[in-house]
Amino acid sequence: MRPFELLSLLRSRRTLTLLSAVALAVGITTSIAYAQQIIAGRFGGRFAPKWAVDADFDGSFLYCRGFFNANRREDGGSGWSTDYPAADNNFSVRLAELTRVNVKLDSTRQPNFVVVQLNDPLLYRCPILFMEDVGVVDFSVEEVTFLRDYFLKGGFLWVDDYWGTLAWDQWEYEIARVLPPGEFPIFDIPVTHPVMQTLYDVKDVPQVPNIGFWRRSGGDTSERGSDSRDVHFRGIQDAHGRLMVVMSHNTDISDTWEREGENHDYFSLFSPRGYALGVNVVLYAMTH
Repeated sequence: MRPFELLSLLRSRRTLTLLSAVALAVGITTSIAYAQQIIAGRFGGRFAPKWAVDADFDGSFLYCRGFFNANRREDGGSGWSTDYPAADNNFSVRLAELTRVNVKLDSTRQPNFVVVQLNDPLLYRCPILFMEDVGVVDFSVEEVTFLRDYFLKGGFLWVDDYWGTLAWDQWEYEIARVLPPGEFPIFDIPVTHPVMQTLYDVKDVPQVPNIGFWRRSGGDTSERGSDSRDVHFRGIQDAHGRLMVVMSHNTDISDTWEREGENHDYFSLFSPRGYALGVNVVLYAMTH
């Protein structure tokens, strides 16, 4: 199956059964149809953030990654830069292929993606904010204020790739400083929620391990053993029922994007479902 035929299938409203069936046809490829490159493989070292500037925002979709300070380290995590920049790039490439969303491109025709300080007014211009490894976050008082204003102005946050009870407890404490649970309680997102059906019919949220753990463990998916066996897909909504925060806990959806070009079996098992969920969340965020 050629990429053009594949994209035609995936653009239509299909179930995840179809997505899984075409996974092998997608394979580990370059985005031929659009000439944007999938970043394949893991690069050593940490990447300096590409800070957002005013010129980055022109009404197109722009992958905004939130920068935060950590007060400890989680095994396998790297704070704000977890899965950066491959997840940001690869998701943007596939979003352009699978939808009609106008994705912001840079001067090389690659997707533009930026890192945003949580106390930068440019935060308010991000259509959706992504953060990973949030079980180590330590918000400043100013960041709490900016984030609360961001949500109440219509902003949307997706947090991913944090594992176990300790990480959940720390994130729950920090987000409660932003959105007090008495007014904005956390709830489990049901499969009947509109975010699960924005484009693709997502029946469940898969448990995705980072690819290194998956290889070492012989295919296990729970990175913290018995403390992370259950995937939690939770949300916080405003008074009108609009989701403001989506939280995928005990899973690494972003690795389905970052590592799609690295291992064929890992791609086939996880990436179609990870992209389906990602597209649904972004389309929901941009239309609500």
